[in-house]
Amino acid sequence: MLKYELIYSKLMNQIQTGALQAGAKLPSIRTLSQEFSCSKSTILKALEKLVGQHLIYALPKSGYYVVDNQLPYKPQVYNCIDFATSSPNWHSFPYKDFQHCINKAIDTYQADLFRYGTPKGLPSLIIEVKKLLETYQIFTKEDNIFITSGVQQSLSLLSVMPFPNNRTTILVEQPSYHLYMDYLKTYKIPVMGIKRTLDGIDLEELEIMFKKHDIKFFYTMPRLHNPLGTSFSKKEKDDIRKLAYKYNVYIVEDDYLADFDLNKKNDPLFTDDAEEQVIYLKSFSKIMFPGLRIGIAILPNTLIDIFQKHKNTTDIDSSMISQAALELYLKSGMFERYQKKVSEAYTIRAKILQQSIITYLPQYKASTEICMHSHIVLPREVNTNMLIQHLAQQDIYLDTIDRNYLDGFYRERILKLNVSNVDDKKIELGIKEIAHSLSSPNNYF
Repeated sequence: MLKYELIYSKLMNQIQTGALQAGAKLPSIRTLSQEFSCSKSTILKALEKLVGQHLIYALPKSGYYVVDNQLPYKPQVYNCIDFATSSPNWHSFPYKDFQHCINKAIDTYQADLFRYGTPKGLPSLIIEVKKLLETYQIFTKEDNIFITSGVQQSLSLLSVMPFPNNRTTILVEQPSYHLYMDYLKTYKIPVMGIKRTLDGIDLEELEIMFKKHDIKFFYTMPRLHNPLGTSFSKKEKDDIRKLAYKYNVYIVEDDYLADFDLNKKNDPLFTDDAEEQVIYLKSFSKIMFPGLRIGIAILPNTLIDIFQKHKNTTDIDSSMISQAALELYLKSGMFERYQKKVSEAYTIRAKILQQSIITYLPQYKASTEICMHSHIVLPREVNTNMLIQHLAQQDIYLDTIDRNYLDGFYRERILKLNVSNVDDKKIELGIKEIAHSLSSPNNYF
């Protein structure tokens, strides 16, 4: 072992064991060189390695101090098969690349960190976002793009702000995004539901609801729906838009999985919106990581001012550091390379999931699309809660459908299957065990 590595190891051990706690000052370079009988340059090399791991920091004309005694977290390996977790697998995220962007962002925008930011988002990020949106067949002006603190903030603002149609009731698909369902229930927002299944939604029922009820906007996930994993056809999207125009209803399109769609001809509802009735939302939570808290909202001209007014009362602006780092991540080409890599990895899992359902659960209705999440429709006789508990005892975890529905709305017997956090080699095994459990009479009423 080289001398500087020995010194580094001993100092790191003192930090880890608490002999040198957070905020403690390290001995001077001269003292350390005497203690270890080496040159000052050797000591500096060891200290620089500790600085590189963010364990210590240098204070000019004062010395080195301990930042924290925790080393970078090493992910634990679990033997379970987790079909419940929908967050992306962060172990595969190139965090060092993004760390470069964060550090560069702090250097580049250090003056902006002491300001409240910009009302609509970092202008340079909006420029890069506009370029990215064009790859999704989303063409708009920079003036219509807002950077928000995740899609949840956009949904929250849209739900409470007034619309030009002067209506108050929100229409949502059932089932739908569980956190938005929680929001609507918590704040008692006027809301109605419309059933969505493997076959889509009943357009005749949609027209009746648009015509007879006070519908402000219709919240929908046309592409790779959460939790069903299904998509609308082009004709369905055209028909939904026509109904929205006819009855002056806005559409809020949540395109959170745009990065993972294998069908490059599957354009968003927004693409063909000729009358500015579609509000487009895009998240980075699935393609990057939820903690980034950056979302995109594209607003029609008629909604820009009122959305801006309501946004200013919530957080003035989203995190400047996150915005600046994301701008550099997009601009440098890092995002494009990572997007391709992670999309390919998830496609492999999605194909394994689809084939496993066909092989082991052929008797159940299921989505046929290649998506990281899917579902099967269970018979009424199946005790879903009992089935989930039984599988949990075998370290196979599933989530109930309850939070994806509004209170009082009829709930289909749906078993959600998500492979975002399941190892490729375990997907087939998990589906096989689900099929085995469904053959047991103990999981039936």
